[in-house]
Amino acid sequence: MNDFERTCHAEYRKVHSFLLKLTGDESLSDELTQETFYQAMKHWKDFRGQCAPSTWLCGIAKRLYFTWCRKPPPTPVEALPEEPHDFTDALEDKERRLKAYALLHELPEPYREVVTLRTFGDLSHEEIGTLFGKPASWTRTIYYRGRQMLAHRMKGEDQHG
Repeated sequence: MNDFERTCHAEYRKVHSFLLKLTGDESLSDELTQETFYQAMKHWKDFRGQCAPSTWLCGIAKRLYFTWCRKPPPTPVEALPEEPHDFTDALEDKERRLKAYALLHELPEPYREVVTLRTFGDLSHEEIGTLFGKPASWTRTIYYRGRQMLAHRMKGEDQHG
């Protein structure tokens, strides 16, 4: 067992108790404790030993908790807006599926590629971002806009076809 592992075993309860008192929530304190030790592992080489390991770990835990407090609360599923006409709904019957594929291939790049990789390649936004050398937030935006374009075009096809 190395120094870090020994420190983890010795200080886990202190850090967890500290976070439990801070949050008042068992599951949140569990989550933040895990993140604390993950961050500590990443930065173990920076620990200079000028204070007790529990002090250093509780400092990390406190910063993580304050960061968590600044995050906006998650939006409940019921409050999310309904999806626009989803082109994947069209994939259920063959004729509409062929129209959806044709419309997908008319999309400009990078929308066509991102929507194709996400929908048919089952790649995550992170994986697609890596392929393009872009952050996952970029792929989420491109995917969302591409889906909107397809939905708009599908609606036009439904009205004209």
